[in-house]
Amino acid sequence: MSDDRRNRNTVLFLRPEELTGLIRMEEAVEAVDQGYREAAAFPVVNAPRRRVHSPDGVRVSNFPGGIPGMGVIGSMTRAETVDLDTANQEYGYREHPVYLLWDSKTARLLSVMMGEICDERIGFSSLMALRTAATTGVGVRHLARSDARVMGLFGSGGQALNKVLAIKAVRDIQRINVYSRSAENRRAFCKQVEKLCDVETVPVESPEAVIKGADMVICATSSNVPVFDGHLLEPGQHVATIVGSNTQLVEGGFIKKGRRENDDETVRRADIIVTNWVDSVFSEKQCGLWDPIEAGIITKEQVLGIGDISSGKHPGRTSPEQITYHFNNNGTAAADLAIAKVVYDRAVEAGRGMELDIAAPGKQ
Repeated sequence: MSDDRRNRNTVLFLRPEELTGLIRMEEAVEAVDQGYREAAAFPVVNAPRRRVHSPDGVRVSNFPGGIPGMGVIGSMTRAETVDLDTANQEYGYREHPVYLLWDSKTARLLSVMMGEICDERIGFSSLMALRTAATTGVGVRHLARSDARVMGLFGSGGQALNKVLAIKAVRDIQRINVYSRSAENRRAFCKQVEKLCDVETVPVESPEAVIKGADMVICATSSNVPVFDGHLLEPGQHVATIVGSNTQLVEGGFIKKGRRENDDETVRRADIIVTNWVDSVFSEKQCGLWDPIEAGIITKEQVLGIGDISSGKHPGRTSPEQITYHFNNNGTAAADLAIAKVVYDRAVEAGRGMELDIAAPGKQ
């Protein structure tokens, strides 16, 4: 960003189409990794996700925080309608996410960005898929065995496709075994992945076939219930899930119990348990970890933040036999604004967007 932009009373407005083609998954993983390292170093620059729900099922999520090393502080906010059945969560309508970026040193508003940020190789595929996958990639980078080559994947939608790019960015994947509820969908997904990544991708007929022989077990579903039995896990595997429910869904009467992709046995067997934002596990009673803690299966002290691993505060995996578990529980500004700042800087370089004239109070 030029000093000229810092000194003018303008803000750059970027529309959805102006966010395209500015970041790839490999760069998103790097940005998110930096975001969580800095969040661990200076915790008060980020705060837990906050969600509110209307009686008609409209949910607004807000993610406040920043990454000082990237010169940005602000928030991302998005809304959707939440439709639930007994097994899965769907979104009948999703509005564009809105990013507000301020300079973390001067408090000047840099940009208002509206739209999903995607890897151009995939484009828009699913809600916040780039950030969610990049965060899973950070977990794999720091917790999976360095020689991990076989990926077991639950899910065959947009989240799953982004997961493949993220993990391929940090590990030399040789084979992917894929299971989802629809045999037709998983066959089509495997063909898509092989064309995109040139990695052997095999549709399998059961959860057991996903896990057997895998080095990494990655979940990318919209499930409300556990997708596999933790007894199936093998020594040395790294496990990642993405469903991090919030208690407001239960308290508002939208669902009877919290959502989770993992079962208690997965948590019980994990030697290392990492989540994106530990406070959210407790403030939102995210049942993937909240329930096992309440049941005495694990203690809250066993739950680490991903920034503790990426910053070196905790050593992470210390032996090839350990089972590691990343509860990718929710987005944070540490991830969202890290990605947004990369996109903003490149939009400035490319001359994209519209300058809006503004002036701070008393600065006319």
